Amino acid sequence: MQRDIWSYGDDTVGDVDLTGYTVEATDGDIGKVDEASYDVGSGHVVVDTGAWIFGKKVLLPAGVIDRIESADERIFVSRTKDEIKNSPEYDPERGIDDDYRGDLGAYYGQPTPVETRRTDPPL
Repeated sequence: MQRDIWSYGDDTVGDVDLTGYTVEATDGDIGKVDEASYDVGSGHVVVDTGAWIFGKKVLLPAGVIDRIESADERIFVSRTKDEIKNSPEYDPERGIDDDYRGDLGAYYGQPTPVETRRTDPPL
């Protein structure tokens, strides 16, 4: 069974404030955590990319986090810089509505609710 893209793999992560942690993609540093949500079923981090992609922020669902090293204040994610750069754009003014969550979940590989309800191909 596929892990929920909006849930942290480590249940103890809610005990740690991830704000300020450096985020490391599979191919290098992408920025620092600006904010984090630990809500069940909607966990995520917002990463300030700095100069990497012109100061934009990206939202990463908690499920893409491979591991967290608290001693070094580093988060390692299972995606490349290009995958993150090409993800659906995060707009802090818009927030995280159901459409954006659906787009982001689909982009990072979680089936949409319609896909998970399908049991047989149409006749």
